Amino acid sequence: MAGRILPSSALYPGLLALVLIVFGWQLSPVEDLLEPITEPVVSEQTPISVFPDFAAVVEIDERKQQFLQFLKDYIDAANEEVLETRQQLKRYDEIAASGSRFSPTERAWILSLANEYDVDTSKLFEREITEELMRRVDEVPLAMALAQAANESAWGTSRFALEGNNIFGQWCFVSGCGLVPKQRQGSASYEVRKFESIGESVRAYINNINSHYSYEGLRKLRARMRSRNEPLNAFDLAAGLAAYSERGENYVDEVQNLIVQNELDRL
Repeated sequence: MAGRILPSSALYPGLLALVLIVFGWQLSPVEDLLEPITEPVVSEQTPISVFPDFAAVVEIDERKQQFLQFLKDYIDAANEEVLETRQQLKRYDEIAASGSRFSPTERAWILSLANEYDVDTSKLFEREITEELMRRVDEVPLAMALAQAANESAWGTSRFALEGNNIFGQWCFVSGCGLVPKQRQGSASYEVRKFESIGESVRAYINNINSHYSYEGLRKLRARMRSRNEPLNAFDLAAGLAAYSERGENYVDEVQNLIVQNELDRL
């Protein structure tokens, strides 16, 4: 007995459904069939780069150039963060200058920033707080930062740079906070601070220049340059670094000479 033949009216719906299924599968994005790929989260506590072995670069000029190029990006990034905060601060300074009072939220932001930059607000009016912050929340010239970094880290070859990511020779005073200098006097208790990353070291340096009372003269000079719409002069500002080192004015001379000899203000 011949096989039963289905009428065409019964075949078409089935064929049409099959075609639609196949065609639809081909058009479906392949990504829908895969698990989404997520980028790894990089925390601030995990350095994203290994500190280069600059000592392995035998040719001195090449070593210097590699060090400067490596560190320049970190300093630029840290300065950019400070300048973004400064832009926000300007609006608060304008509010205070107009005689208006801050809202509770605005005042909380200002007080938090003042705490970050070590401003004693206990006896200051709002306008005085913002004026002082405007002197502190500002960039550190790239040339000055590079010169200090080169001086303090021996162009990235010092023990403190290699073992502690400490490019600027910053101290700390809690036991275990850093590395003990081999030449430290017996009665001294300071250590050379250890950082988790180069970026952290750079940000701490800039905050130090912008907050410590020893550099008030430097900050006032920088503010005068700003008020005159002048570019920040690294050579002149370096004159305010005498307290940065026990070498005092000799240290200032060293930093200024590094700026001139290596043409750091052209980077």
